[in-house]
Amino acid sequence: MTLLAFDWLLMIEKLILIAIIVFASLGIALYTTFAERKVAALLQDRPGPERAGPFGLFQPFADGLKLITKEEIIPGSANKGLFILGPGLAMTAALMTCSVIPWSSHVELFDRKIDLQIADINIGILYIFGVVSLGVYGMMIGGWASNNKFSLMAALRGASQAISYELAMGLSLIAVLMLSGSLSLKTIVDQQMAAGNLWNIAYQPLGFLIFFICALAECNRTPFDLPEAENELNFGYHQEYSSMKLGFYLFSEYINMIMSSAVMACLFFGGYDIPFLDESKLAVNTAAIIGVLALLTKIVIFIFVFMWIRWTVPRFRYDQLMNVGWKKLIPLALFNMLLTGAIILWQQG
Repeated sequence: MTLLAFDWLLMIEKLILIAIIVFASLGIALYTTFAERKVAALLQDRPGPERAGPFGLFQPFADGLKLITKEEIIPGSANKGLFILGPGLAMTAALMTCSVIPWSSHVELFDRKIDLQIADINIGILYIFGVVSLGVYGMMIGGWASNNKFSLMAALRGASQAISYELAMGLSLIAVLMLSGSLSLKTIVDQQMAAGNLWNIAYQPLGFLIFFICALAECNRTPFDLPEAENELNFGYHQEYSSMKLGFYLFSEYINMIMSSAVMACLFFGGYDIPFLDESKLAVNTAAIIGVLALLTKIVIFIFVFMWIRWTVPRFRYDQLMNVGWKKLIPLALFNMLLTGAIILWQQG
């Protein structure tokens, strides 16, 4: 019986890629908090943070240092083990999403072809849905372990909201999967980059709109930030948290927003594709770098839209939130799926 040789170089490449993506995600999330405050200031006609460093660029580091150095407080009536597990689970689930996102094509270094994707699995979309569902447990565990009725109520709100909007999100994706015939994000991006094909937003505008609204709800962003309704639930499910445990919850929200933007870019806007540019005529490494920059640009645009909506749209009431999810988005997603199927059958006939 022969054993397959283990590719240690491939393992090292993947570990390096994981480290780069994780630290880049944390860095982007750090400055997304700064961008949030600057965008809010811009829309409210005020300067925003500008004291820490030139133009306030060191403000994220000041905020991070404050969270790290604050006293760790665990309520006496809390379940200590679960209280610590909650924010860690939320942060881990947020970072796990990045493993199936294709950040660009590939680079060639030292006579090796290195894919800029941690894992190209053929059920990438299902993996993302599984990890997103796992993140809900971080919220539920944190709210329940705090032994605070307001935290528990906010956690229950968040879980109900996630379950409701994941249905509409999944149904909106079925139409995209019917067009692509694959659950792999890499395959979906490659199909959009193929000659003669358009981005999926041209074929699925309604599907994208439903997916985007559901992404707002999954990330607990305004107008769907009911689990963190400060004026209703005393700061929401992480009310009893302080120091870096609170920082983990806040950071996980921003990382979820970044990963949601990356997924939307891959599913509907060609991923790392640049319109009217033939990447095959460029050097391999040059095309890969341009692809990464193109995907990051699309992510930044989505993040700006997330922030713009937060500071311009009022929060829904909880009954309105459920009404939109169950009575509006799910029927629309079903209609979009049936319409897509009818069009595909008509084209094949």
